[in-house]
Amino acid sequence: MVCFFMKKEDLPKTIPVFPLSNFIIFPRTTVPLNIFEPRYIDMINDSMRSNKLIGMIQPRNSKESGVAPELYDIGCMGKITSFRENNNGQFFIELKGVIRFQKINEIKSNKKYREYNIDFNDFYEDLNYQSENLQFSDLKLIFKNLKNLFEKQGFIINWKGLEKQSVDETINALAMASPFTLEEKQILLEAKNLELRKTKISEILTTYSFDNYNNTTVQ
Repeated sequence: MVCFFMKKEDLPKTIPVFPLSNFIIFPRTTVPLNIFEPRYIDMINDSMRSNKLIGMIQPRNSKESGVAPELYDIGCMGKITSFRENNNGQFFIELKGVIRFQKINEIKSNKKYREYNIDFNDFYEDLNYQSENLQFSDLKLIFKNLKNLFEKQGFIINWKGLEKQSVDETINALAMASPFTLEEKQILLEAKNLELRKTKISEILTTYSFDNYNNTTVQ
């Protein structure tokens, strides 16, 4: 696992943002990304030449042709910890979540990708690498219900592997991988702490009727 720490005074005031629907990252979690759109290849190139920091944030609705989508207020900033380019000029990166942020205003520029002034004031606790008082026994019911939901959707999860991670990594990984809606994932991202995020997952699960799902295969 790649570990690093950032101090409040080292946090940037502006970052490039990658709007990706139904996709979230959390602090201290790592996700792989395949970058192939020219504007985001530019973004990664620029980021690799500076601080390697980019923001992941969800659009509120589907993008209309020629119109930049409106974004949610809260996203998560990540640091590029691994970078590889293939023969087609596409990038494969790993992004590790650092701290959530609130967008303030968009910066107008000639760049193909979007940049925002951001604020971290409500999320400095994300920088504190302290274990929260949760045990895997607290997740027993969540695991059971999520396994039912994932199986009905045709998702395959390495549950034994998850149990080898810390509790916070497990909850956040499940929140990221879950077949929840865009809005539900945003609720989980904005949950103040791990205990509240666990509670929100439980609440969301109670709204699902597992029998309403048809099996699908994730390619």
